[in-house]
Amino acid sequence: MKKPRFTPLQIIVHAAGWFPVAHLLFDFFTNNLTANPIQAIQQRTGLNAINFLLLSLACTPLASILGWKELLLRRKALGNYGFFHAALHVCTFFVLDYALDLWAVWRDVGTKSYIIIGLLAFLLLLPLAITSFNYWMKCLGKNWKRLHRLVYFISPLVVVHFFMAKKGDLFTLSGDILQPLAYGAVVLLLLVLRLGAVKRPLIALREKIRPQNRTAGA
Repeated sequence: MKKPRFTPLQIIVHAAGWFPVAHLLFDFFTNNLTANPIQAIQQRTGLNAINFLLLSLACTPLASILGWKELLLRRKALGNYGFFHAALHVCTFFVLDYALDLWAVWRDVGTKSYIIIGLLAFLLLLPLAITSFNYWMKCLGKNWKRLHRLVYFISPLVVVHFFMAKKGDLFTLSGDILQPLAYGAVVLLLLVLRLGAVKRPLIALREKIRPQNRTAGA
């Protein structure tokens, strides 16, 4: 029997990647983007970028711990969708919000330092998106993995950008910090799950449970 061209997870990933864009366009043309549509677009594209970036980061540890190998095949697409939404976020900021007035951006950096953090995260994400194709994987060899480990630095950086943009104060636990803290906790968890000392016992537990499930099913 011929295997289907697309797996259910593959379809879900691509549908999820494009749905936010369709939803955003629908809300735009139906005037449903709040009283400040540019800010709404920035916030939604930014959140979409973070979500897909974290989903991509989650693929490797979850594939190892759960034994769900297909996650590794979807990691690249999730990462590319993360970059795509990040690019929409950056374009909204420079084109719609500042009308490509770089002097105005530079002037506001002093009071909006999250701009520098966000731009740095995007610039670091750019080479990962460019080299995500199989051609670059072959050309770069082992250096491809070294380059893509930048995501371990980019993910916390994105959370810092998000936190600063929300204008919260972590030290006094004041302001709008709940959502950035939640994302920060997820990033920390995903990075910890990559540690061998944490991952190996979880894999051993999975292997121990699996024979028991098979025996119960028999």
